[in-house]
Amino acid sequence: MTRKIILDSDPGIDDAMAILFAEANSTIDLMAITTVYGNAMIENATNNALFLKKKFNLKADIVKGASKPITKTPVGPTVIVHGETGFGDMLIPKQDEALIDSRPAYQYIIDMVKENPGEITLVAIGPLTNLALALKAAPEIVNLVKEVVIMGGAFGENGHRGNVTPYAEANIHDDPHVADAVFCAPWPVVIIGLDVTQQSFFSTDYLKSLCDQSNEVGEFMWQVNQYYLQFYSKKLNLDGCFVHDPSAIAYVINPDLFTLRKGAVRVVTEGPAEAMTIQKLDDIRYPHDEWSDMPSQQVGIAVKDTELLDLFRQDIIDYANNKV
Repeated sequence: MTRKIILDSDPGIDDAMAILFAEANSTIDLMAITTVYGNAMIENATNNALFLKKKFNLKADIVKGASKPITKTPVGPTVIVHGETGFGDMLIPKQDEALIDSRPAYQYIIDMVKENPGEITLVAIGPLTNLALALKAAPEIVNLVKEVVIMGGAFGENGHRGNVTPYAEANIHDDPHVADAVFCAPWPVVIIGLDVTQQSFFSTDYLKSLCDQSNEVGEFMWQVNQYYLQFYSKKLNLDGCFVHDPSAIAYVINPDLFTLRKGAVRVVTEGPAEAMTIQKLDDIRYPHDEWSDMPSQQVGIAVKDTELLDLFRQDIIDYANNKV
């Protein structure tokens, strides 16, 4: 039985790996890639998605989404990590924009969820602006979505608290007001944050071995990761990279890889702790309490990292070899 997903993404190097992981796994039906600003400007993010669609003959619709946060002043693309256009030093030619769905991403999400009630999982691996816009325009979709899986946030588990500020993760930091709205909506949310994504690690040797066994898929992943790996080496002194966005796909494929914790989640929207994600862990109702009436969501706190890496490796190898 396949699981239908709409992948909301800001491609992005690790986004590309997540997209190919979703395409590679036989249990996932990748219906669409809805794009959002974040790692790259929206034009580049969408062009990168179109490039992947053409290069790997993806059936997924490509849908252009939000170009900026709803409330916050934009912080701009993460050039230091993903390069000027999102794919590091790779020169991505201009793609045929006629292949972009005519609807804005939020409307596409609404339409598809209503056409497939109870069947679609929304997987968001960038800022949550498209999801928030869909919620605002059609709040009834909370009862029609199967699940919402988000790569974002950090809750202090395993020593992981933030990657763009001491207490904020990048996707949440890009638009914290909408992240709070998404987490507080009454739909089932699973948050795969730094607490688990930084517990899994693609070593350089792992990626090189994968390249050697995966034909053009592995070669693309190796090339696009060179800029990413340089960032990790120069800035973090690491010989490899964390498994951020692909971890969200791994959860969709096999939830048993992750240990989850339930509780309402809120996002700090102002001040030096802006975009900090906090989960309420008790059942006490306090005199001043903006938590207890919010839905209980699930946060990843542990991961079977070796099994996740094995799953990713085997899916990509099988996919690449089947394309020959």
